[in-house]
Amino acid sequence: MALNYIFVGFFVIAFAVAFLKFILTGDVQTFKEVTEGMLKMAEVAVMDIALPLTGVMTFFLGILNVGEKAGIINRLARIIGPFFNKLFPEVPENHPAHGQMIMNFSANFLGLDNAATPFGLRAMQSLQELNPVKDTASNAQIMFLVLHTSGLQIIPLSIIAQRAILGAESPSDVFIPCVVGTYITTVVAMIITAAWQKINLFNRTILLWLGSITAFLAFTLWYLSGLPKEQIEKISIFVGNSVLLAVIAGFLGVALYKKINVFESFIDGAKAGFTTTVTIIPYLVGLLVAISAFRACGAMDYLIDGLKYLFALTGMNTDFTDALPVALMKPLSGSGARALMIDAMKEFGPDSFVGRLVCIFQGSADTTLYIVALYFGSVGIKNTRYAIVAGLIADFVGVVAGIWLGYLFFH
Repeated sequence: MALNYIFVGFFVIAFAVAFLKFILTGDVQTFKEVTEGMLKMAEVAVMDIALPLTGVMTFFLGILNVGEKAGIINRLARIIGPFFNKLFPEVPENHPAHGQMIMNFSANFLGLDNAATPFGLRAMQSLQELNPVKDTASNAQIMFLVLHTSGLQIIPLSIIAQRAILGAESPSDVFIPCVVGTYITTVVAMIITAAWQKINLFNRTILLWLGSITAFLAFTLWYLSGLPKEQIEKISIFVGNSVLLAVIAGFLGVALYKKINVFESFIDGAKAGFTTTVTIIPYLVGLLVAISAFRACGAMDYLIDGLKYLFALTGMNTDFTDALPVALMKPLSGSGARALMIDAMKEFGPDSFVGRLVCIFQGSADTTLYIVALYFGSVGIKNTRYAIVAGLIADFVGVVAGIWLGYLFFH
């Protein structure tokens, strides 16, 4: 029901704002801008998002099916099983969903968004097979989705590249704050969801895994922080793409070695890519058009101005408020937040406090509402339960952590 209220609320607010502008100032352009924005976004949702996703989905779900036939996904499930069995107690041991989820998290971790989405949607479909109430999100689905929306990534390459394009003196100086911010968001997301589901995180298995991941991240950050920007970019490009290519070649090679009909298995899995994309189009169109109406009417600007005024009343340092549009837009729209990030760097300078803080916000979380619509829409989930609330709380903590990191590193 949360998504239902959010969806209706965006349109109601858009109409109310446009109507008040007309009554108070005689402005008729807002109605035109909202309507044109809605129609344009409906086109973008299908032509620029759903259709390109179809090809990626078709290919990677085909490869994933080959990996499942070859037993590689089950092998991954056994490796990660001890940790995931504690975090996802409803999912049976060695279930393929474990391997599919780790493929999704790994792709996100390496910044391979195009590969992460098909793996994640396949994982959500596997979790749906275990879901006793098909139109209501299960605990396992919520845990997976909330962790996914935290957007854990080791190298925010697109942010670094954009800073370089805009002439930042040291484009990679936001690298450590971005990774620390997204890691904080991920851990908080896990804690919040586990508390909701009454999962005990203070057990040896989970603490050992989290400790190992934290140690690996700390070592990686320490090593990369001493390298020049160009070398960091080379490492990121090489590691991310070589791992993805190795996964594809490995899946195909192992399947061929086991005398599996590789191409037939690929085609069987690829067929699901097209049907899945068709299923999610209505969800994408509905949510993205609603967000467009909310933005076009000026409600986002009013919200930002109101927050700036409230923070100013407290007497606290308000330098961070000029970066808030990115923080508030990120849960709604990744492309919208990216555009606002670029605008802020152009206006204030990429090496300014605001210019760096918007990059931290952009790298500290993912597009919660978009991901909810995409993933739950792919399996027909209508009752999202507390998934959106948990995701948005984690996003809020990520924003607070981003502000703290911004002041710690750059103010």
